[in-house]
Amino acid sequence: MQYRAVTTSVEGFVQQIACCYLRHGYWFYVKGRVPDGKRAETIDQKLINKYGIDVSESTRARRKKAGRSNLQYIRHESTFVILATKGEHQFFEQEANLLRDIRRVPIRYAGYSISYKPGGRKKDGSNDDKWHAHVEIDRQQYLDLRAWFSERALRDSRDRIAVAFQRLPIAPYAPVRRQMHLILREVNRQRKHQGRRPLESDILPLRRRVVRPFDSSDGRS
Repeated sequence: MQYRAVTTSVEGFVQQIACCYLRHGYWFYVKGRVPDGKRAETIDQKLINKYGIDVSESTRARRKKAGRSNLQYIRHESTFVILATKGEHQFFEQEANLLRDIRRVPIRYAGYSISYKPGGRKKDGSNDDKWHAHVEIDRQQYLDLRAWFSERALRDSRDRIAVAFQRLPIAPYAPVRRQMHLILREVNRQRKHQGRRPLESDILPLRRRVVRPFDSSDGRS
């Protein structure tokens, strides 16, 4: 089967990294961009061949057992990321100046911030010590959205504000849902101060769709 690396949507790019690669230990990464005037497909193949990324699952298993690193390559439009597990590989030496650890430095792309960290709190309030992929709205994007909704809190009708929340082009991962609730809380704080009716939390788009990252028809499952 041909190695699939090119995602057809931002959602697919984020989902593949957060839900597939991180949980398998691909924590070290280099983020890059296809140079202007270069064919993206040529860059894809060059990097995949250079680091021996297109291998079978059995080969990956043997490498892991031998203490060697495995790599993945993923691209959306002109942005690509090479991710690696811990172990021995020329990748770590050749990309040393650009190498990052996603547990310390998030991947930022298209308004998202993707990281890997302990889970925080469970539903019962106890600590969750397991590590999880963490996808949230990037800090600056979040501040911009909060300011925009704050400005519209009194100018727009409840229905228009609800539609604006529904049209946010951000997949509602758990951290994103928390950020949306914070923005809604700010909107309602302003509305309450002026004697306006608050907006209920059920206007928020809290259900994330699952996409097929490499499907050109943007198929959903």
